[in-house]
Amino acid sequence: MHGNSRHGSPPQSRAVSADAERIAGLLQPTIAGMGMDLEDVRITSAGRRRLLRIVVDADGGVTLDDIALVSQRVSAALDREAAMGEAAYTLEVSSPGVDRPLTQPKHWRRAAGRLVTAPLQSRSDSDGAGGRAGRAAISGRVSGADALGVRLDVEGEIREFGYAELGPGRIQVEFSPLPAADDGADDSVADSADDGAGPGADEEGSDGY
Repeated sequence: MHGNSRHGSPPQSRAVSADAERIAGLLQPTIAGMGMDLEDVRITSAGRRRLLRIVVDADGGVTLDDIALVSQRVSAALDREAAMGEAAYTLEVSSPGVDRPLTQPKHWRRAAGRLVTAPLQSRSDSDGAGGRAGRAAISGRVSGADALGVRLDVEGEIREFGYAELGPGRIQVEFSPLPAADDGADDSVADSADDGAGPGADEEGSDGY
């Protein structure tokens, strides 16, 4: 029986991670030149092909036209440098979804106007000695953010927090209320107007912050 054991990531995982870092370094100038941030680069296997996922973001959000333009320029840069080698690959460009944690000042800034919830960091958390169980959280609407911290509208009161005071923030999905019924309206007209309509709860898209 051998007592040797290996720790750490498998060689293949380390190679994929290194490839992603190399490609991120290659694409960073291209993305920055378009006024956007390169948020994430991931390479995974999809059958015989590799899937290259790139996430970009910008102040004011990212539109579908932005995504199309980024795809064109990124694809050209990858082909020019032969960054993905000779094997076939699929490029997927997207913007962050609402489930992306708010961990950097730019994330909080781009969440202005959104309802968020974040855990409050205690002294024990910052010292590394405290557990997460029972940690208090704060919920409010982001009214602004800068290099020093974030301002939250908590039930009508503006409160300021330094980034060290907050854990990763999460944007809360909000739904629009159903339209109020018009008393005395003809039911037959109301029914015909509702044919083919959705449930009336519109979830905001992931590109708006």
